Parts: sequence; C-alpha cells; structure tokens
Amino acid sequence: MSELRKLDVSRETFEKLEAFGELVRKWNPRINLVSKSSLDDLWTRHILDSVQVFNLAEGSGVWVDLGSGGGFPGIVVSILNQEERHFDVTLVESDQRKCAFLRTAIRELALEASVKNERIEEGKSLNADVLSARALADLTKLLGFAELHLKPEGTALFPKGQSWQREGEEARLSWMYGLESVPSQTNPEAAILKIKDIARV
Repeated sequence: MSELRKLDVSRETFEKLEAFGELVRKWNPRINLVSKSSLDDLWTRHILDSVQVFNLAEGSGVWVDLGSGGGFPGIVVSILNQEERHFDVTLVESDQRKCAFLRTAIRELALEASVKNERIEEGKSLNADVLSARALADLTKLLGFAELHLKPEGTALFPKGQSWQREGEEARLSWMYGLESVPSQTNPEAAILKIKDIARV
C-alpha cells in the first residue's frame, strides 16, 4: 500500500495506525472526536498530520500531549513510539468521554501511555521534554501552558494553520522564544512550530 511506503514504519505500526483510524470512525458519531467533514480524509488530515509532529521530536524522555481530544497527535505518537521507545507518553484531556476513548484506544492497541483527566492549567507541572498540542488554543495561550508543563530545556511542537504567522506576532508581545517553523507536509499553508527557550517578556 502506498501509504505504508510513504511512512517508513513497520507493517505492525501501520496496521495499528489503521486500526486507530477505525476506532475514531466508530466513536465519532457519539463523541465528535474530529469534524464530520474531515472523516473522509482522516488519514491525511489527522493521522499523517500527527506523524509529522512525531518525526520532528528529538531525544527522549517525557512526551506530554495537551488537550489530546481524539488522540491527535497523542495516540499516533504512542503508536510510533512503540517501534523504538524513546518517550513516556502522557495525554492530558479535560473531557471525561474523550478520556474514555483515549483509554480504550490505548487498551485495544496495546500501547504504553497514560491519560490524565484534568484541566491543563490546574494540574501540577508534568516536566515534559517534548510538549505537543494540536487545534487547542492560540499560540499565546499555548506558551502559557508550556511555561507550566515544559522543562526549561524542552521543546514544544505546535501544529498551526494558515494564521500561524499572525499568532506569532501576537505572542511576541508577551513571550520571547526560539522558533523554527517547519512547513506542513499535509497543508501548504500550515506549519509546525518548533519552539524552545520560552520566557515572558
């Protein structure tokens, strides 16, 4: 299958990604994990979009995915992490029903990851080496979450849509940070923001 060749992962990992996609389709009518309009393009819009986030991570340690929702990128990260385990993965989600979905996915796909059912700003620091968040909040707010949960030497990976440059300009009013913007492979107008050295202005 062409998707398998593109991904450069084992057949077992590819099959788990496919199985996860089926779980999302099964649960989506009840919980609305992703927009109904994007279900037909689940592989590109959500799975491959999450794979590219994982591929930008470096090193090892603790990976925290904030506002994990439908498991993008958190569950995808957990699947890819199985081949050569570099990270202890924690998914943070405030919605109990979405937490139930995430725990079901972890159990049925035999993944190693934990789920925290709590509000991001209310939990204690999770000391992440890598922090991800997708479709959660604007960059200014995400940097506030990173201040709480990311180690000083850690890296934040935030996929952003076409407004990422405007969000960056607004965020610079409150924050200083090192930024590498990586063009998205799934949307030419989008980027993944690789952020380090976060400090308040």
